[in-house]
Amino acid sequence: MTVELWMRSEVRATERRAPITPADAASLVREGFVVTIEESAQRVHPIEDYAAAGCSVAEAGSWVDAPQDTVVIGLKELPEDPPELRHRHIFFGHAYKQQEGAERLLRRFDAGGGVLLDLEYLTDDSGRRLAAFGYWAGYVGAALAVLHHRGVLAAPLQPTSVPDLDALLAGGDPMSAVVVGALGRCGRGAERALTAAGLDPTLWDLAETRDLDRPALLRHEVMVNAVLTSSPVPPFLRPEDLDAPERALRTVCDVTCDVGSPFNVLPIYDTTTSWEQPARALRDAPPLDLIAIDNLPSLVPLEATDAFSADLLPLLRDLPQATSPWHRAERLFHDTVTSMKETSR
Repeated sequence: MTVELWMRSEVRATERRAPITPADAASLVREGFVVTIEESAQRVHPIEDYAAAGCSVAEAGSWVDAPQDTVVIGLKELPEDPPELRHRHIFFGHAYKQQEGAERLLRRFDAGGGVLLDLEYLTDDSGRRLAAFGYWAGYVGAALAVLHHRGVLAAPLQPTSVPDLDALLAGGDPMSAVVVGALGRCGRGAERALTAAGLDPTLWDLAETRDLDRPALLRHEVMVNAVLTSSPVPPFLRPEDLDAPERALRTVCDVTCDVGSPFNVLPIYDTTTSWEQPARALRDAPPLDLIAIDNLPSLVPLEATDAFSADLLPLLRDLPQATSPWHRAERLFHDTVTSMKETSR
């Protein structure tokens, strides 16, 4: 069975990444996939490279008129129109943890007969994500935290490269830093950035957070949260902790940005920050600033895209066979929609 893949343009102005590189698109074309790429002036790989790879080129936003059986693939949120979604879509939908707008998105799919295959829930048998940007999210988040703490983070943020960001990190003032969730992809990326900054970070994971030493956490100047949980756990930082007299903590970077979800381990803020204003003050005396940007890897778009596409390529090859990861993602969608409709009766 021939699979038609349609890589849409991203509607967010700061999104530079792509789910598929030109080289990996060429591999899919050689293997019999029909691949269409929408034009995008902001994507890290130019449209000419996709055309040279044998892909068809389409106008931005034209996926809405693609044939019914087309699989539409992207990264971040869909535009608000059309109100009914009739295709199978692959992207990070953020629709299963009671986030704001989640029910509205699922109802759009239900109304149009489409299906969400959420990249966040494309997992192996143990529940581990198979294609993720976590490593580079952790790296960029920790890098921004260090630069902000040193007073040298320029806004608005601009896309860069890992070598250039490493160079910015090198040779600055020391500070105490802790990574929470240090053993996962995101945590390992954060550790890499902190090491590049000449720091020796404290690394905490399950063993340390199971019985959290909150005073010890507050004694660090910088905290990077790399924990993404799918079930409620006691929060790491609470609003009252921000007013603790012994708090040395001055900069928090929440890489996971699970704001609005009951699973959020940092319920100390209610809105994310942005490329235009990457840090926001949570307290003034003594100061405590927050960085919570929900597309951090887009700041190193080439490295992030290349790594993600390499993860995703073998999974896309399995689409015609509807292997277990795809089957699980589709079953989660249908089960959630069914439950949502039963609850609303």
